[in-house]
Amino acid sequence: MSYGTFHARDWNWHPEALVPAYRSTRLRAPMQNLVTLPTSPTEASGPHFGQNILGELDNDLLLNFAKDGPPIGERIMVHGHVFDENGGGVAGALVEFWQCNSAGRYRHRNDGYNAPLDPNFGGCGRTITDENGYWFLRTIKPGPYPWPNGGNDWRPAHIHFSLIGSGFTQRLITQMYFEGDPLIPIDPIANSVSDPEALRRLTAKFDLQSSVPMDFRAYRWDIVLRGRGSTMFENRPEGN
Repeated sequence: MSYGTFHARDWNWHPEALVPAYRSTRLRAPMQNLVTLPTSPTEASGPHFGQNILGELDNDLLLNFAKDGPPIGERIMVHGHVFDENGGGVAGALVEFWQCNSAGRYRHRNDGYNAPLDPNFGGCGRTITDENGYWFLRTIKPGPYPWPNGGNDWRPAHIHFSLIGSGFTQRLITQMYFEGDPLIPIDPIANSVSDPEALRRLTAKFDLQSSVPMDFRAYRWDIVLRGRGSTMFENRPEGN
């Protein structure tokens, strides 16, 4: 995730800005060509993250908000590596994540879904990749939820991710789905990714070997930052 020239976006790989089936893009899609602004040395050289900025339970959503017991839902671990375009692990990248609870509701004042909040689940956390680019989090599997896009649209279970490298200009945002979810093929947001292989790279695979008996199931999801096999990101119109 070192600072340098961005690769040109492959429009056959990334979704278009205007996807009519995803109703919000009709209002948000840019009407003119995007302009890349030059970065300052401050934006290119900072911030620098270290383990001392993290709390002990920041990557454990099973415990980091619990007050009166564990949160309700399927206990899972999600883990993987952050790779560069050459297949090397990216050390020291800040990985942030946020999600709804097992009933499909976010802990956010603007979430009007009538599913209950879980008093023992906050739904957000962060971690830093180790020297090999490895990261993991423990959490509750998020539930699907309805959204006012069409007549009967439901979001698949997903977790949002943000990565920050060695500079503020290197913030990459995406979301991760779960293998086998029947809502993925009919979700307008997921289907804004027209290339099936690109969508596959946004889907975590069930990992029985890393699952802990009588405790939690595991899912594996690797993030590739650049190159032909890069993970699709939501906020890089100029390329990954």
